[in-house]
Amino acid sequence: MSDPEVMPAEPEFVVDGREMQPPEPLEKTMEALDKLPPDGEVLLLVYCHPLPLLNILRNNGYTWNESVRDDGTHEIRIRRA
Repeated sequence: MSDPEVMPAEPEFVVDGREMQPPEPLEKTMEALDKLPPDGEVLLLVYCHPLPLLNILRNNGYTWNESVRDDGTHEIRIRRA
């Protein structure tokens, strides 16, 4: 059972790419990652599984967790490995 007092940390950057056209969500996410502190997090919101971005993250030492909300939004939390 999780502790109700423990809340996930707020991300340093939120990129809401749901209304953006490609490649803008990828570009905005990369800009946010360039400014990310070592222990920081970027939250990306998109309506698709962003495979090109995930390949870039994998090749550049980032980790991520992806979940899909009820409305179909992919919520991707990105951190340095």
